Amino acid sequence: MSKYTKEDIVSMVGEDDIKFIRMQFTDIFGQLKNVAITASQIEKAVNNQIMIDGSSIEGFVRIQESDQYLYPDLDSFAILPWRPQYGKVARLICDVYNPDGTPFVGDPRYVLRRVLNRANDMGYSFNVGPECEFFLFQTDESGNAITKTDDEAGYFDLGPLDRGEGTRREICMSLEDMGFEIEASHHEVAAGQHEIDFKYAEALKAADNIMTFKLAVKTLAQKNGQHATFMPKPIYGINGSGMHTNMSLFRDGKNVFYDENGKKGLSREAYSFIAGLLMHVRSMCAITNPLVNSYKRLVPGYEAPCYLAWSASNRSALIRIPAARGQSTRVELRNPDPACNPYLTLAVCLAAGLDGIEKGLTPPAEVTENIFKMGAEAREKNGITSLPGSLEEAICELKKDELIKKTLGEHVLTQYIIGKEAEWDEYRTRVSNWEIEKYFVAY
Repeated sequence: MSKYTKEDIVSMVGEDDIKFIRMQFTDIFGQLKNVAITASQIEKAVNNQIMIDGSSIEGFVRIQESDQYLYPDLDSFAILPWRPQYGKVARLICDVYNPDGTPFVGDPRYVLRRVLNRANDMGYSFNVGPECEFFLFQTDESGNAITKTDDEAGYFDLGPLDRGEGTRREICMSLEDMGFEIEASHHEVAAGQHEIDFKYAEALKAADNIMTFKLAVKTLAQKNGQHATFMPKPIYGINGSGMHTNMSLFRDGKNVFYDENGKKGLSREAYSFIAGLLMHVRSMCAITNPLVNSYKRLVPGYEAPCYLAWSASNRSALIRIPAARGQSTRVELRNPDPACNPYLTLAVCLAAGLDGIEKGLTPPAEVTENIFKMGAEAREKNGITSLPGSLEEAICELKKDELIKKTLGEHVLTQYIIGKEAEWDEYRTRVSNWEIEKYFVAY
């Protein structure tokens, strides 16, 4: 049941002295976009009459078919607490539609909706709890980011070592004002690295929450003279930032992954979901780990997974099953990073898991030993393969997987690959500082 009606939104805008409303949407590469309207236009907005030029958005439409409309999700209405309290600013998260009233196939939110509809047809609802990590860096006197972290603290440290504590506190309080339930907030392993965990939600809302979270983190860090980044590996030699993704399927209010009589308390559907993820995860990497830089995180030695295996507790495995059982039973996929488009990421994760369930797949045996300490021969003996080692390899894997291609749809798939191949080619042809240091004098 919807939380708000059109009339509710119009009333709240007037009663709460809201002067601007940001009509937000996300492009296929995960960048948050918005059109700001004044309060006088709110009735047009709730009646789906706000238009955008889709040809100006990377990966959307061509110039000769540019008109598109924003259909706001009324339940996403929220006041942005970091904006002025006089003349407040609110937001509405929107779906993108064509002029003929049909959903735009290039809208990432629509891509996720399609897979959720498929899950619903199978009797499932899909819940997701993300663990988003980020770094806080210092800025110079002009406010530009510099590559020096804002503290030297470590895992679970607190002030005065953790100088990002105040910013984390502001982020948590602002998000709670917007309806988030914050479950944990702490300093992470690397200097300047932080994590804030919020309660799981139905997948579409979870993806919306990730986009809101990233906006809040960056905005409040900037307000405090810091620079927040969700770049997966901003500093060589220390841990990168991940977005461990905890997933569960529910039917009639009960967690489908839990079976008190099943091995390790897991159901047949849970094992098949795991098997589906393992079958498709190499092809999903171009979505879950979308940057050239993503693959500099996915290397041994920094807690990030690189090998295809699952375990009930082993953190060196790609898929982990946290200890909680009952309604809290979940599958944790550990390779996604926070630079991903959450709508596309959750869409491919769900599609892969459902494929495993539909085909009744069985995963390989659990791996309980530290995979990072296993040699290549031992990994081969155990049938443990690797994630792609580069964005180029990940794109090649994506092109081979019919399920993931179908999940994205022809439009998103084509535009995404064009954009990522261009990104790889730009990286491939650039001369880096490492090359200068390595070769400039020696040769």
